[in-house]
Amino acid sequence: MTGAYATYQNWPAVVPAWAGVGGVVATLVIGGFAGIYPAWRAARLSPTEALAAP
Repeated sequence: MTGAYATYQNWPAVVPAWAGVGGVVATLVIGGFAGIYPAWRAARLSPTEALAAP
């Protein structure tokens, strides 16, 4: 939406390279934590306890 408004106003839509890289890095860190942490916790449980946990 912002890009469309900038085009309408004849403004250049400029996104710094660090913002794109930072977005990718943040996505990888958050996704990695969200996937690895629960798996790490489940790996420490016994199989019967893991199946009974809500």
